[in-house]
Amino acid sequence: MTKQRKVYSTYRFMVEIKGITEAAFSECSGLQAETEIFEWQEGGRNGFTHRLPGRTKFSNLTLKRGIASAELWNWFNSSRLGKVKRYDISIILCGYQGYPEVRWNIADAVPIKWNGPTFKADANEVAVESIELIHNGFERVGA
Repeated sequence: MTKQRKVYSTYRFMVEIKGITEAAFSECSGLQAETEIFEWQEGGRNGFTHRLPGRTKFSNLTLKRGIASAELWNWFNSSRLGKVKRYDISIILCGYQGYPEVRWNIADAVPIKWNGPTFKADANEVAVESIELIHNGFERVGA
């Protein structure tokens, strides 16, 4: 008998900052890691080139949500003023029953960019802010 694979929806997620779970984010992007490749050509071995893994780079993380409070702005602004506050963040993916199933623990996040909403008189949209974060890598836990 084969094990049944679970498939998850991308809209069932939460973000945890400073140990506080916040489900109000509408989008999270940039959860990406890439390992650089070091190529080495060995003398006398002309049939191939050695390809060795090097450093792993992590992309910036972007969080978006409707404007609710000044917390994200205050965090960015304190970094902008030289009072850098690094926080561990978790992105939590929930299954169809609403329970956490997969977690990405992001280490030492710092905001480097904040975007406010776009205002349009003829639109009926939620005012959205976004914050871009650098970090020192992440680990995946679960499923």
